[in-house]
Amino acid sequence: MMDRSCPGNVEPILAMLDGKWMLLLLFELFNGTRRFGELRRKLHPISPKTLTDRLRLLEEKGLVTRTIYPGVPLHVEYELTESGQGLQPIFEAMWAWTQQFGAGLEKTAGGTNQEAEEEESAM
Repeated sequence: MMDRSCPGNVEPILAMLDGKWMLLLLFELFNGTRRFGELRRKLHPISPKTLTDRLRLLEEKGLVTRTIYPGVPLHVEYELTESGQGLQPIFEAMWAWTQQFGAGLEKTAGGTNQEAEEEESAM
C-alpha cells in the first residue's frame, strides 16, 4: 500500500514524465535498443530538437544510455538502463487500466491532439 504521508516521493518521476512525447518515447524504448532515426520515424511528427532534449533528460536521470558508434556514417543508439526498465511494469499497468477504463480519455486534461501538434510545430 502507498504511504500517503509522503506524496512527494513520486513527484520527481511524475514531473520528468510529464510533457509531450516522454511516455511515447519510453514505450518505444521498452521494445529494445533504438537509433535516433528509428525513434524519429516511430514518433513522427516529433522534431529532432524535441527528441534530442527528451533523450538527454532521460540520460541525465539515468534511465537511458547513449552509445556512439564511430564510422561512416556515425550512428548513436539509445537503450534503457536497468532503472529505466524498472518503469515497464508501471507502463504495463497504465496500459491495462486504459484498456479497461480508458474509453473517452482521448481529449481530457492534457489538451487535444490539435493543441499538441500546434505546440510541436511551433518548436
